[in-house]
Amino acid sequence: MIQPKSLQQRLTLFLILPVAFLLILMGIAGFIYARNLLLAQWREGSVLKLQRAAHQVDMRLARVKNWIRIFHQTPSIQETDELHDLVIEQLKRQEGVDQVQLIWNNNQATLTAPAGTRMSPMRHMAAGQPMMMRRYHSARVREITPPRFDDTINHATVSLISDLNDENGQSVGRLEVLLDFDMLIKNIRESGWWQSNKAFLVNAGGKILTSTVSEKRDSLTDSGDPLEQETVKAMQTNAYGTILGEEHPPKKVSGFYKLQEAPWYLVMIAPGNAILAPIVRFRFHYLATGAGFILLIVILIRVVTGRTVVSIRKVSNAAERVANGDYEGLLPVKTRDEVGELTRSFNAMVQQLKDRMEMKQAMNLAMEVQQNLLPKKMPIVIGLDIAALSIYCDETGGDLYDFLEIDDCNPNCIGIAVGDVSGHGIPAALLMATVRAFLKSRVAQPGSTADIISDVNRLVTHDTGETGQFMTLFYAEIDPRERTIHWVRAGHDPAMLYTPDTDTIEELMGKGTALGVDGGSRYQGQIIKGLSQGQVLLIGTDGLWETRNESGEMFGKERLKALIRRYAHLSSKQMTTSIIDELQGFRKSVKQDDDITLVVIKVDPQLI
Repeated sequence: MIQPKSLQQRLTLFLILPVAFLLILMGIAGFIYARNLLLAQWREGSVLKLQRAAHQVDMRLARVKNWIRIFHQTPSIQETDELHDLVIEQLKRQEGVDQVQLIWNNNQATLTAPAGTRMSPMRHMAAGQPMMMRRYHSARVREITPPRFDDTINHATVSLISDLNDENGQSVGRLEVLLDFDMLIKNIRESGWWQSNKAFLVNAGGKILTSTVSEKRDSLTDSGDPLEQETVKAMQTNAYGTILGEEHPPKKVSGFYKLQEAPWYLVMIAPGNAILAPIVRFRFHYLATGAGFILLIVILIRVVTGRTVVSIRKVSNAAERVANGDYEGLLPVKTRDEVGELTRSFNAMVQQLKDRMEMKQAMNLAMEVQQNLLPKKMPIVIGLDIAALSIYCDETGGDLYDFLEIDDCNPNCIGIAVGDVSGHGIPAALLMATVRAFLKSRVAQPGSTADIISDVNRLVTHDTGETGQFMTLFYAEIDPRERTIHWVRAGHDPAMLYTPDTDTIEELMGKGTALGVDGGSRYQGQIIKGLSQGQVLLIGTDGLWETRNESGEMFGKERLKALIRRYAHLSSKQMTTSIIDELQGFRKSVKQDDDITLVVIKVDPQLI
C-alpha cells in the first residue's frame, strides 16, 4: 500500500488526483454524449437534404404517374375517346414530358404524340379496326427505364411504361411516356450539396444513372472504395441512412435516400472534415475548455489545500517547539474555519500546558522539599534494627514518618511518628510538614507521649479549623534499655507487634481522635513492657492494606500479618522490601491510588 509521507502528498494522492480523474471521466462522457448528439443531428440533417431533393424528383414522377393512372381508369368506349385524348393532352403538357406513345401489339400499330401536338379522336389500328373498338383494362406502371441518350431529341430520357391488358389479362398494348432526365433531376443538380460534394443517382444495384464525378463509371462499387461498397450494401436493407468512414474523424462520409416513385437512390459522399467540421470544432473547443476548467479546478483545490497544509504545518512546527520546552510565540489566528479553531485551541493548549509545566515544576520542587523532610537515613539505635519506606501516588503526599530525639529520655530512647493526612497533593504535603514541625518542636520539651500529642493537636486544630483537613498519627517512644514501648493513637490504625516465640501478633490499640478535629481532645498514653528477642513492630498507613488488585479485591491486614510471620527472620530492610514487592505483585497493573508508608522496627537479639 502507498503510504504518503506528508499531508500534502496525502491530499494530492487521495483528493486532487481522484477529483482530476473523475473530472476527466465526466468530460469524456460529456464529449461522447455531445458528439453523438451532434452526429445524430448531422445524420438527420443529411437525410433531410436528400429527402428534399428526392421529393422534387418524386413530385415530377408522381404527376406523370397520376395522369397515367387516370388514363387507365377511363373506360375505352366511343363516348370516352375524347376523355382519352384529354388525358393524353394533359400528360404531354407535364413538365419534362418529351413524348407520349400508345403502342398496340397487333402489327405493332403505333400512335405517337410528341409533346406540343394533338392526337385525332378517330385513330385506326393497322388491322383497320377503330382503336376505340379495342377493349382494355387498366394496368400499373411496370417499368421506369434507366436514362439513355435519345438522338431524336438530343438529350437523355427515361421512359415510364404501362401495360394495356384485355379482359383475359393478356397484353394488348402499352402506354409509354418519355421524360427529359435532366429536367427530372434539375432541382438536384441545382442544390448546393450536389454541386459541392460527390453525388450519384443510382439504381438499387448501385448502377450509376448520373453523377458529379468526371470519370465514367458503371457502378458505385467499381472504385473499390470501402465506404461506397458499404453504402451499396446498406441500400439493400434500408431506404435511407448515413455511413461514416473508419477513421476518427472519418475522411469521408456518405448518405443515401430512396425515391418513392422510382427505384433509384440519391447518394452523397463528402469529405468528413467538411461535413463534420462543426463536430471537429466542437471537439477542439470542448477539449480545450474542459482541460482549462479541470486545470483551474485542480489549481483551486491545490491552493486551498495548500493553505490548509501550511497552516497545519505551522501548528505541527509549533507543537514540536512546545515539545522541546519553548512555550513562547503563539500562532496568529487568521481564519474562522476549522483551521482557525484548531489554531485557537492550540494556543489555549500551549498556555494551559505552560501553566501546568510551571505547576509541575512547583510540584517537583515541593516533592523535593517534602522528600528532604523525610529521614535521609535510618537512625542507629543500640538494640533496634530500623527500616522505613514511603511511596507517594502523586508528586507530593500526605504520609509522614519520622524519627525523633527525646530530651527527657536516655540516649538510646527514640521517638517514632507515622501519620496520614486526609487527601493528596500540595495541601496534604503542607499539613504533613506543619505537623512534623509541631511535633519536632514539642518533643524537645518535657512531657509524656499523651501531653505531646495533645499539644500538637491543639496547634494543628488552630490551623485547620476552617479547612476540614485532619491527620491520623501513631506516635511511639521505644526504650531498648528499659525494653518498653510508650505510644499514643490519634485516629491512626493500630501498629502490629509480632512475637516469634509465641507466633502471635498484637495490635497496639488506644483511644484518640485524629489531629485537627477537636482542639480540646485529651489523649491517653499506652505502654508495653518486657520486649523480647526478635519481636517486630510494624507501623503503616492504610494505603498498605487497602491496596486493590485487578479484581477489586483488597490486600487486607490478614495478608499483611502472614507476610510479617513469613519474613520475620529477615532484617528490617529486607522485610520492608519483601512486603512492598508482595504488595506490587498483588496490585499488578492497577494504578496506586493512595500513599503507602511502612516502618519496621526489629528488636536486635544480640542485646537481649
